[in-house]
Amino acid sequence: MAELPSEDSAVAAETAAAETAAAGAAGVGTVAAETAAADTAAAASDIPPLDRLLNADAMRTALDTHGRTQVVAALRRHLDTLRQRALAGGLMQRELNASTVASRVTAALDKAAQPRLRAVYNLTGTVLHTNLGRALLPDEAVASVLRALTTPANLEFDLDTGGRGDRDDLIDDLLCELTGAEAATVVNNNAAAVLLMLNALADRREVVVSRGELVEIGGAFRIPDIMKRAGAKLVEVGTTNRTHAADYDGAIGPRTAMLMKVHCSNYAVTGFTKSVGVAEVAALAHAKGLPATVDLGSGTLVDLTEFGLPREDTVRDTIAAGADLVTFSGDKLLGGPQAGLLVGRADLIRKIKKNPLKRALRVGKLTLAALEPVLHLYRAPEFLAQRLTTLRLLTRPQRDIQPLADRLRDVLAHAVGANYAVQAVPMFSQIGSGALPVDQLPSFGLALRYTGSGRPGRHLDKLETRLRGLPTPVIGRIADDALWLDLRCLEARDEAAFTAQLAEPLA
Repeated sequence: MAELPSEDSAVAAETAAAETAAAGAAGVGTVAAETAAADTAAAASDIPPLDRLLNADAMRTALDTHGRTQVVAALRRHLDTLRQRALAGGLMQRELNASTVASRVTAALDKAAQPRLRAVYNLTGTVLHTNLGRALLPDEAVASVLRALTTPANLEFDLDTGGRGDRDDLIDDLLCELTGAEAATVVNNNAAAVLLMLNALADRREVVVSRGELVEIGGAFRIPDIMKRAGAKLVEVGTTNRTHAADYDGAIGPRTAMLMKVHCSNYAVTGFTKSVGVAEVAALAHAKGLPATVDLGSGTLVDLTEFGLPREDTVRDTIAAGADLVTFSGDKLLGGPQAGLLVGRADLIRKIKKNPLKRALRVGKLTLAALEPVLHLYRAPEFLAQRLTTLRLLTRPQRDIQPLADRLRDVLAHAVGANYAVQAVPMFSQIGSGALPVDQLPSFGLALRYTGSGRPGRHLDKLETRLRGLPTPVIGRIADDALWLDLRCLEARDEAAFTAQLAEPLA
């Protein structure tokens, strides 16, 4: 349970007001008498008993909201605190008023009841921010999830035959249509997809991977570690910056299970480099009767250059190049819920689905309810930039963001006070820290710089903390002696609410 608020001048003022109102309602004394009592020290014996406070009219709201069990527990903690303060000589009579006690207890209960998972404003400049939940779902997916939450659904029930169905049937036709694959399945994230694929097809066998593709992503996910957990033996070929076809060919032996390529989604190797494309790796694998697999990471189903974004191989491109299996994420460039998608040859997908890990890693109805409508949006690519939230944010032009920055500049300047300079400035967003992190998107936002006395860094840290403490926390980034608020992800429908919580000064 959260600690009860400490006494300060604001609380004292609130207490006096509460006591005045309580006195008028209950007839317990005049305002003058209450004021005089407020200046009197209280002893432990003056503290009202729990049952009297619990039955006071002032406690009714707390009881109706939080229930008797929580109120009694919180009241006991508060009374223990009051006794300790009384013994230390720091308790005043005004703190024993039933309205004051009820106010303190209710505040503590309200704070403890706040959800831990909260909405925030993502002004970091990273659209697909891993720590902030990555892709935002479009309206169609939200409506589908709500329906799945509140009604029974045919998750594993075949409506045509009346028998048991396969939950993958809800999305595999769509995935095959959009990727050109023969079959598909889905698990709870891309790391799970890679783990399942390796365990199903390469347990106690070797997997050949270029050294330049042994990636580590956030949360200490490393390809070598996943290989080990899956029971596969990693065979590294080439060097960090250069790998040739002959390196793959020379590593193939009797224990080889597959040749695997891994998309370097969160870094780039430049300069004197050489890598082998999917088509060439697939040809080498097929010549030896082996599958070629690709961990595509972020994964996209459309050519992003059509929307003015950097080129990225699509899943269809990868399948067409000869990959037998492709794994990719659902909540990055795809713009859907967290999921790991596997598409490719039907015989390999069947083998993967028979693996016991598949059940452990399968998704529930909410993920499928969100994923299906997102996939449907891709069937009408001409509407995708308007209807798919992720793509809409990624393609938002700088000229549309600048007026928002101009409108919010004075609002924020008033909120932070005279010791900060607030400027509307151009800046660059990024697609995602784990999805094309090098590519930048021209954007616009607000730069806050401390102009008062003292070290700027310390004051910027305090300001950033205050912004995170707002009812809907505002998440920006500090760099180059400034707090940057990139407005790319603040949409028009959020502007009024964002502005309203900046009405009171932050300083």
